[in-house]
Amino acid sequence: MPQTLPTESTTSRHAEIAQPINYLVRNYADQPSLDDVARIAGISPHHFQRTCKTWTGVSPKRFLQYVTLSHAKNLLKDRANLLDTSFDLGLSGPGRLHDLFVALEAVTPGQYKLRRDGLAIRYGFHDSPLGRVIIGVTDRGICRLGFIDSGGETDAISALGKEWPAAQLIADDQSTFDLAEQAFRFAPGQNPDNEQPKLFAMGTNFQIKVWESLMRIPRGGVVSYQDIAGAVGRPKAACAIGSAVSANPIAMLIPCHRVTLKSGVLHNYRWGVERKRAILAFEQAGLES
Repeated sequence: MPQTLPTESTTSRHAEIAQPINYLVRNYADQPSLDDVARIAGISPHHFQRTCKTWTGVSPKRFLQYVTLSHAKNLLKDRANLLDTSFDLGLSGPGRLHDLFVALEAVTPGQYKLRRDGLAIRYGFHDSPLGRVIIGVTDRGICRLGFIDSGGETDAISALGKEWPAAQLIADDQSTFDLAEQAFRFAPGQNPDNEQPKLFAMGTNFQIKVWESLMRIPRGGVVSYQDIAGAVGRPKAACAIGSAVSANPIAMLIPCHRVTLKSGVLHNYRWGVERKRAILAFEQAGLES
């Protein structure tokens, strides 16, 4: 993602690139050309090529190579005890400390009730190359990061309020801007040296255990629901694992997008299968660029 400080221009560029990226993901099977995508987006091929590379770190052609389902299947075949290895080594790719070294603070609903007084959540809406997002931030870290559809701001605020019913919600696009940009840069690996934002999540003990396991999956890797079930000591609970994965409140930074069916097929992503495919493509291309 961009290495510059966020500005009004940054958000407009993010919004501009989101439409053609979405088109590539939805139509990857047709292998659309650069001219095709640029025409759909209403921009010149040269401008799209330059903007995509500048703001995502990946060329359109390279991005398309990593969107295919066959690539995800190959990743799954090659995982070779990926979770066990990452648990032992604590690595998220060659030479990098694993994401788990960055604190994920989590509370159960019961714990939250005991210490909920005074919790304020500042929230904002921002554009990214993968679409518009809502981000919620407490003094202990990001508690919400989710993609929203056009015109979905009101529903997103309502959902945030239901997740944190006793918190004070404060609309504050300005103060959440930097953290949103930090998340956009860190999650796909375009700026691997950038520090991951601190996270503050609320879930059941089982959900928290699953989310911690998700954070042990190395960037660019994928595992199955059965793999996660084995990792948390519930080998026959793949369905329950799926429910916990889908309840993840913090997109990208708690990487539920790295879980697939055992066959390698991508499905049931909280923010849409096309977006899941796009995030994995960014991660893979970022690792090998």
